[in-house]
Amino acid sequence: MRVMLAIMKEGNITRAAEKLGYVQSNITTRVRKLEQELGVQLFHRNTKGVVPTEKGLLFSQYASKILHMVEDAALAVKEPDQPCGPLAIGVVETIASSAAFIRALSDFQSKYPEVSLSLVTGTSPQNYAKVQNRELDGAFCTGEYDLSQVQVAYEIQEEVFLFQGGQDPGSSAPDVAKASWIVFPKGCPLRASIENWVQTKGAASMNMIEVSTLDTMLNCVRSGIGYALLTESVVTADDRRLRVHSVPQPYRFVTTRLISRKEQFRSKAFSAFAKCVESAGKASALES
Repeated sequence: MRVMLAIMKEGNITRAAEKLGYVQSNITTRVRKLEQELGVQLFHRNTKGVVPTEKGLLFSQYASKILHMVEDAALAVKEPDQPCGPLAIGVVETIASSAAFIRALSDFQSKYPEVSLSLVTGTSPQNYAKVQNRELDGAFCTGEYDLSQVQVAYEIQEEVFLFQGGQDPGSSAPDVAKASWIVFPKGCPLRASIENWVQTKGAASMNMIEVSTLDTMLNCVRSGIGYALLTESVVTADDRRLRVHSVPQPYRFVTTRLISRKEQFRSKAFSAFAKCVESAGKASALES
């Protein structure tokens, strides 16, 4: 099965053999033997390499599931009693900068020093895809996604506000259609909300500046360069350089979830991390 998947990935028997450390003739013999046993052709051969047939693609899907189950079974029986080892978590900018997340991180590190935590920053769609591809043990995703393929370890709904720069408490909300917006890259649900909101106002296009970090976004807003939609949790209450306005109901709330792959082995380290996140979230809710 590993041979089949390697050939699928490389699209070439020679490269697959090099990747696996096998002799090419050995790989070729294995494939032909498997095709004879199954009574079907798994690959189309051409001068550039191989292309999987419909049956080959079907076989690879089952092979991938079986290998992942074997790997998960090995992890489950070998796992120590206490959380330890590597843990890769995908985060989005707004979560990584929130006080609740920092509290959860501090709590987790102090309780479980044997866990080697790796935080990978990305957009919500990127995080979701990496969880599905088993590149991450878990991830935070903001917005709505297909939850049938994942397990939700934690969920929080936050209120969204329009932020503008300036110290005048009486500052009025901007004309949405004519405003300049500071936004995160494509895939951010708050950016999608802005785009939809602007469209409802009849604007043909949107004036925006795309940034990749929360600090850059807030500095642009504070300087009066543009406006932003954000959850209140990412901004300190004593920031006098920001003014806050409520937004219409369709854009007022956003949900963030901590997810893991549905059929994937969930380690003690991930479960402990999720528990710390939940505890920090509850503490923040009580303080607000």
